[in-house]
Amino acid sequence: MAQATTATENTVTISDVGPSRKKITIEIPAETVSAKMTDSLDTLAVEAALPGFRKGRAPKRLIEKRFGTTLRSEAKQQMVAEAYSKAVEAHKLEVISEPSSETLDKVEIQEGKPLVFEIEVEVLPEFALPELKGIKVYKPRLEIGDDRVAKELERLCITEGNLEEREACEPGDYLTGQARMELPDGTEFYNINGAVVQAPTADKEGRGMILGIMVEDFAKQLGLPKAGDEVAIKAKGPQNHEIERLRGADLKMTFKVDRVDRIIPAEAATIALGFGFPSVDALKSEIKNRLQGRVAVEQQSMMRNQVAKNLVDATEMALPEKMAANQTERNLHRRRMDLMYRGIDAQHIEEQISDLRNSSHEVAVRELKLYFILHRAAEQMKVQVTEGDVNARIAQMAAQRNERPEKLRQELITSNQIGNVFQQIREHKALDAVLAQAVVEEVSQEEFEKKFADEG
Repeated sequence: MAQATTATENTVTISDVGPSRKKITIEIPAETVSAKMTDSLDTLAVEAALPGFRKGRAPKRLIEKRFGTTLRSEAKQQMVAEAYSKAVEAHKLEVISEPSSETLDKVEIQEGKPLVFEIEVEVLPEFALPELKGIKVYKPRLEIGDDRVAKELERLCITEGNLEEREACEPGDYLTGQARMELPDGTEFYNINGAVVQAPTADKEGRGMILGIMVEDFAKQLGLPKAGDEVAIKAKGPQNHEIERLRGADLKMTFKVDRVDRIIPAEAATIALGFGFPSVDALKSEIKNRLQGRVAVEQQSMMRNQVAKNLVDATEMALPEKMAANQTERNLHRRRMDLMYRGIDAQHIEEQISDLRNSSHEVAVRELKLYFILHRAAEQMKVQVTEGDVNARIAQMAAQRNERPEKLRQELITSNQIGNVFQQIREHKALDAVLAQAVVEEVSQEEFEKKFADEG
């Protein structure tokens, strides 16, 4: 517990009320309260216009009677905000959440009496940063075989293919229609026209996604509907959904099919000519070159993940309870940025995001620990992120997605994701700085997969 007096003679007491949670008790002297109320009344008196009096000429006692409640409320808000800000600055509190108070609304200010109130905040946890040098890391040798080139070419053919409307639905076809979601109390949560779902293919083992929810027996519940049909889908809301109301809820979804489409893949030769390549072999060569760049990203990601796991396992930390509970949304944004960076296509990104919504609370806790560790490590190693870094990362992600950088940048701005790009770069730079001091052993892909399969 610490006590201090600010320059305005407020009495401030800081006490611990939970893991990385502080209670700030502030007493504003009676003299300050009276002076503030007098000043507010004087200001209002100049501007107030009451019936029967010229502007600025109404008696203060009438102004007090007419506007007293509002005046005291505004004066209280101003004094609380100013006192809180000064207390945080004076005590160098690294606040990471919005302040909260269960009693502030009940506190009233009175002339001639001190104003006493309590506010609780979550702050950066205190912990010992583990040793950053000499971490053991395995670097897998990743090969680009003909099978991977063929698979990427197949994906490209599908991406560049055409939709063909069908009467009957088969696994793999895409259904477009109206999707609705209801909560257990009957509240409609989503109602989206033009929603798209895919009838699961055999390799999905019956799993499928609707309205961002991964449903284990989706194929069974969906069936193979045709245009005009309406199907009902039931699912349990993911425990780590970013929307709290959906967590663990019994969700009822309906999907009315407007049309059924099948993607007819484009011919490889047609794509090659359309992209300006003289032959399919030349297109394959370009695909292999692109995959080489993607493999380098994958390889670096695998090594970063090892460093991250080592740092988390080696760090003891008491986490802020509220922020740990609210970590889910940040995890989803972080994973989406990572998958975009690695060049994963949009559909598979959303499938992995849906799976992450079903992950355990322990995953959120580990991610939150890593966030704080990398924040501290970045400060210690003086990691800097420039506007050029952000532009280069967006250009890289755009190239992976075959988009124009300016188009992706606008999408990120519209969805408020630019900050996540900045944070991703800062974390990657911090991890790379640790990697530069690591003990790295290169192994084959088979050895790498075996080792981490044995460990996990």
